[in-house]
Amino acid sequence: MMQRIVVPGEKLEPKPLRIDEAFIDNGSTYSTIMSIYDDEKKVLVPLEGLWYPREGETVVGVVQEDKFNVLIVDLDSPYRGLIFAKDVSGDLAAGDIIEATVKELDKTKTVILGRPRKLAGGKILYVKPTRIARLLGKANSMIRQITTATQTSVTVGMNGLVWLHGGRMDLCTEAIIMIQQEAHTSGLTDRVAALLQLGAR
Repeated sequence: MMQRIVVPGEKLEPKPLRIDEAFIDNGSTYSTIMSIYDDEKKVLVPLEGLWYPREGETVVGVVQEDKFNVLIVDLDSPYRGLIFAKDVSGDLAAGDIIEATVKELDKTKTVILGRPRKLAGGKILYVKPTRIARLLGKANSMIRQITTATQTSVTVGMNGLVWLHGGRMDLCTEAIIMIQQEAHTSGLTDRVAALLQLGAR
């Protein structure tokens, strides 16, 4: 397996491939971001980057204020979230942690959120948005491994906020930090499994 650091505009493959964060030009595939390219798996692992909302994504945020029948939500990003009162089924107030879905975006870096759900208790971890895909794993395999081993309820926001509640939150936190720090390395799944097995003793 060969991995290499690539910059925006650098050629990945001399043929057209459908790769996230890449584009095709004149039959070749190029990176759009600073990242590590895995030649074997044909995937880009971003090194840095902000969260760019997409409709349907799950986010975690903190309610900042309630005014004029609109809840303003801190998403720890350049985008602020708005929830209209008509979309709230329970009581939400400033300081509440919530999970919600991106309904739509406007031109003022505002994200309209729907289906808000209050996340009571627990704590929030801040993870780089570029590491979220690695935290989830293929078909959510990585996060399932962590929740099963720690018995911790985990809600992952694509904006980089991750909510933990119950179980071995200390071990769960340690595993998530490992993933954030080592997302660009190979063999990470095995190292996380070893960490969880050791921590469970």
